[in-house]
Amino acid sequence: MEYEKYENLRETVLGRGLVVAIDGPSGSGKSTIARNVAAALDLGYLDTGAMYRAAAWWIDHQGLNADDSSTVERSVATMDLRVNAVPHAPRFFVEGIDVAHAIRTDHINEIVSAVSALPGVRKTLIEKQREIIKTARESTRGIVVEGRDITSVVAPEAEVRILLTADPETRLQRRAIADQGSAEGEALNRERALVIDRDAKDAKVTDFLEAGSGVTTIDSTNTNVSETLDAVMKLIDKTIN
Repeated sequence: MEYEKYENLRETVLGRGLVVAIDGPSGSGKSTIARNVAAALDLGYLDTGAMYRAAAWWIDHQGLNADDSSTVERSVATMDLRVNAVPHAPRFFVEGIDVAHAIRTDHINEIVSAVSALPGVRKTLIEKQREIIKTARESTRGIVVEGRDITSVVAPEAEVRILLTADPETRLQRRAIADQGSAEGEALNRERALVIDRDAKDAKVTDFLEAGSGVTTIDSTNTNVSETLDAVMKLIDKTIN
């Protein structure tokens, strides 16, 4: 993607420690847009959802079950999780193991909601996320943070807060094509369980379906990546200037 048209905005945010927070459901495009915003403006990038996936991978790796909540919460609290916040090559290391690819499997998709719903797990990872954001702000580089309840719980003080959304069927088709290679038949049904059903479960413990006070909603249903990115960049420009 070409970022030259955002050069002036990049110069404007340079050294400001800008924090951009993007909430939204699965398939809304928040990861793609967040990575592109970070790359275009030379900001750090944090996928907070991947941190919950990393925790789920760790619990599964140890043979634990989310039903044993106290054991799981203690394990995640002491887990060594390190994040490489680079927009186009983010990496997540658990106890020194690179799990960037392992956390994207269907199996992790199926178990992550049960792990992320545990209050102790959420407390631990939100604290880690806030530490990463604080470090990025203090370094003056800044960061784009995306995931669930980012604008309301994790980074309510972010200068730019966005709820990126799209209608359910559009989101479902996007994820089916990305994950299954098709948006028809069994592939679509399989993705429905992984995306729509998971969103319903996650919505019980996180707030990512409606924009709170001071949060701007951007609907990507009828826009492509470039158009959605333009809308986000215009909002950032308007907010900080």
